Amino acid sequence: MWLGRELLNEFLDFLLNDLPHELPPYRTHQHEIVEEPGSKPTYRAPYRLIPIELAGMKIQIEYLLEKGLIRPSTLPYRAPVLFTPKPDGSLRMCIDYQALNKKTIKNKYRIPRIDDLVDQLRGAIAFSKLDLRSGYK
Repeated sequence: MWLGRELLNEFLDFLLNDLPHELPPYRTHQHEIVEEPGSKPTYRAPYRLIPIELAGMKIQIEYLLEKGLIRPSTLPYRAPVLFTPKPDGSLRMCIDYQALNKKTIKNKYRIPRIDDLVDQLRGAIAFSKLDLRSGYK
């Protein structure tokens, strides 16, 4: 039997059936996107969407606002929305941040190796999980 399936069954009660109802609490370290010096905010025109995509975008935005996972912003940045089909035929809303990514200062440190990270967990007594509920398959 696949080890992942055994782990999933063992910890099934830890999985959420729905998204949380708020943004995560403030942490002492906040992620920051650093742009190249002198760059101006990116502002891209919206992509043309068909009616079903417009309706889906409205539903998803209302849902995420209701859950408290997004909030209105008056920042001068704007990125277009597009949709990709999920395996079940529904639509996944995506944001095209390519213009912003081009002006972002890249992190000079590589992501650590997984086996090194796992080694660092040795002796730990508390663990947390990564929410992959709305991620890609």
